[in-house]
Amino acid sequence: MHRSNPPLSGSFECKFISMFNKILVANRGEIAMRIIRSAKKIGVRSVAVFSDADIHAPHVKFADEAIHLGASSAIESYLAMDKIIESAKRTGAEAIHPGYGFLSENPDFAASCEKAGLCFIGPPEKVIRLMGSKRDAKALMEKNGISVIPGFIGDINDNELAREAEKIGFPLLIKASGGGGGRGMRLVDEGEQFYEALHSARREAKLAFGDEKIFLEKYIARPRHIEVQIFGDVHGNLIHLFDRDCSVQRRYQKLIEEAPASRLTTAERDQIHKTSLIAGKAIGYIGAGTVEFVVDESNDVYFIEMNTRLQVEHPVTEMITGRDLVELQLKVAFGEELPRQNEISVTGHAFEMRLCAEDSTRDFAPSTGRITHLNLPENSYRVDHALADNIEISPYYDSMLAKLIVHAKDRASAIEHAIRALDLTEIAGVTTNQDFLNRIIHHPDFLNDRISTHFIDDHKNELFAESLSNHSSVIIAALFTHEKRLQNSRAKNDRTTSPWLIPDSFRLNLPNQQQLCLTSGDQLHVINVEHQKEGYVIELNEIRYQCFVDSLDGQEIAVRIDSARINALVVSKDLRIDVFLDDRQYVFNKQIPQESGGSHHYLIENGLAAPMPGLVINIFVEIGQELSAGTPLMTIEAMKIEHTITAPYDGTVIELPFKPGDKIPTEGVQLAIIKPS
Repeated sequence: MHRSNPPLSGSFECKFISMFNKILVANRGEIAMRIIRSAKKIGVRSVAVFSDADIHAPHVKFADEAIHLGASSAIESYLAMDKIIESAKRTGAEAIHPGYGFLSENPDFAASCEKAGLCFIGPPEKVIRLMGSKRDAKALMEKNGISVIPGFIGDINDNELAREAEKIGFPLLIKASGGGGGRGMRLVDEGEQFYEALHSARREAKLAFGDEKIFLEKYIARPRHIEVQIFGDVHGNLIHLFDRDCSVQRRYQKLIEEAPASRLTTAERDQIHKTSLIAGKAIGYIGAGTVEFVVDESNDVYFIEMNTRLQVEHPVTEMITGRDLVELQLKVAFGEELPRQNEISVTGHAFEMRLCAEDSTRDFAPSTGRITHLNLPENSYRVDHALADNIEISPYYDSMLAKLIVHAKDRASAIEHAIRALDLTEIAGVTTNQDFLNRIIHHPDFLNDRISTHFIDDHKNELFAESLSNHSSVIIAALFTHEKRLQNSRAKNDRTTSPWLIPDSFRLNLPNQQQLCLTSGDQLHVINVEHQKEGYVIELNEIRYQCFVDSLDGQEIAVRIDSARINALVVSKDLRIDVFLDDRQYVFNKQIPQESGGSHHYLIENGLAAPMPGLVINIFVEIGQELSAGTPLMTIEAMKIEHTITAPYDGTVIELPFKPGDKIPTEGVQLAIIKPS
C-alpha cells in the first residue's frame, strides 16, 4: 500500500537554502511522529512505513507518504532492511532516519543504506559496529584511560564462564554484548543461579538484538545512572549538551529521566563531560550519541556503554538547552556544522515520565487492548505520543504509550508540574503505569533526590502497596453500570412504562435489588443496589448509602452519595470499568458473583489463565507433577521481555495446553489445569 498526501500548505518556512527534500522514517509510534514533526518544521517531506498492526496508526497519517512493509511482527516489517531500503528508493527519499530501537544501531543496515546511495541519519557503520559490541567498547575506553566496571569479556564455554563469574564474585550482572535497554541482562545473586540466568540472558539477547554474545560485570550496589548527550559533525566538531539522570528504572529500563543530573558537583560534572568527549573523539563520532556511566556511592564514575542513536529521553535535553535534537541530526547528516560548545547553555530542570501499557501490580505484565478514552495534557505540557481514541495497543511492539515532559525553573518546581501532568492524564481501555509513576514522584526520597537504580527495589513496600479503591469510586461504578443498563433497555424496548421490560430486578412484593461484584486488583467488592422510588440505596461493606443519579450524559455522571455531590467520568467497555475521580483513576472488572472467595487473579476454575498474549519460551513442569505455590511453570515472551509464570497454589499438573514455541493468542486463555492439593 502506498499513500501520498498533497503537498504541505506552507504553514512553515524552510530555514535552509538546501536540505534533504525527503526522508524515510524507519520506525513507528511516538518517535516516528517526533521525527516527522521536526522534518515538517524545516521543510523536509517524510515517508512513513507501517505494518499490518499499524495500518491506522497516527504516524501513517501524519507523514506525507506511507508505505506498507508487511505483517505485524517486527521481523516482517520494521526490521525488514531490504523492504525499507526499497521503499526509500521507490519514494525518492534521500535519507533514512532510524529513530531508536529496531534498526537504529544495526551496522549492517547503515552499510546497506550507504551502498544503496541513501544517507543514514546516524553515525558511520564502523562506529555503530564498534560501540554495538559492549565488550569492544569497554576495551576501547580502557585503552583511552576511561574507567570501566571490572568484569570479564571473552568467548569461552559456559563452564569456563561460570569459573570467571566465581572469580569476579557474586552478585554480578550478565549483560548482552549487542544492545542495551535492560534486554539480555540478568542479575545473579549466587552461583547456583548462574546457568539458568546465562541461558535466559542469551535467549533474550538473541531475540532483541540478533546476537547472543554476553559479558560479565561486577555488580555495583545502588549506583546512579548518569549519561551525557554528545554530537559530532563531519567537520571534526564534537560537543556535549550536558547530562541526564536516568536512575529510576524497572527491569533495567528507564521510567523517569531528568536533566540536568542534580547531584553532581561542578568538578564532577565537568569531568564527566570531558570524559564523554574523550570517548567520542576516540572513535571519530558523528551524529547524536549518548555516553552512559554509573556513579557509585563513593562518587566513582564508570563507563558502561555508548548508544549510537537518539535516546528515548532526548526531550529533557531539548527542554533545558532549547535545541531540537532531531533538527540537529538532519543538519549534521546533510553536512552542516554544529554550534560551538560555548553556544550551548542550560536553563531550568526537566523531567520525562514514560507512560507504558503495563500492570505494575502484576510484575509489569504488558497490557493490550483498545483505548476507549484518551485525554492527554497537551495544552499545558509537552506530550510525545502516537495515540488516538479507539486505537489498538498490540503485543508486537514496545509497551511505551507516551512520554510526559515538563520543564520549570528548578527541580522542585518541575516535580510539581510532573505531578500535575500525571493528574491531567486519562487513558482507559488498557492498564497503564500511571499510578505507579505517581507513587514514585510523591515519594519523599524522590522529592529529596535520594535516588539510585535500586530506587524501586528499595521502596517496593510503599510503591507496590495495594491501592485501595475509595468507597465513592466503587459506588459510582455500580450506579453507572446500573443506569446504563436501564438506558440501554429503554432505548431497545421503547416501552419504558412496563416494569417487565426493564432490567432493574423488579419483583412483586420483594425489594427491587441487584447484586454487582467488581474486582480491583485483588480486592473484591460486593455491592447491593436497591432501586427505590427516588434514587438508590447502595450497600457496600455492610454500610448503606443513600444515592441519587442527578445526570448521566455519555460518560459523564453526576451523583449524590448521602450529602456529597460528586462529578466523575466513567468509561465502560465489556467487563472493564474506568472511573476518573478527583484526578485519580480507578479500574474495576465486573465479575460473576461466586459463593466462595479466593484469588481473582489469573485463575479459571482449576486452571491458570494467561496474564498476557505472547510466545511460550519454556515449560518447566510435566503433567502429573506435584508442585507447590510459587513453582515456576513456564516462561512467556511478550513485548520483547521474558515473564516467568508461577503456580498460584499447591497442586498437581493435570493439563498443559501449550508447548515451547506456541503463541498465546490473548490474555485469559488457559495455560494449565492444576488440581489443588
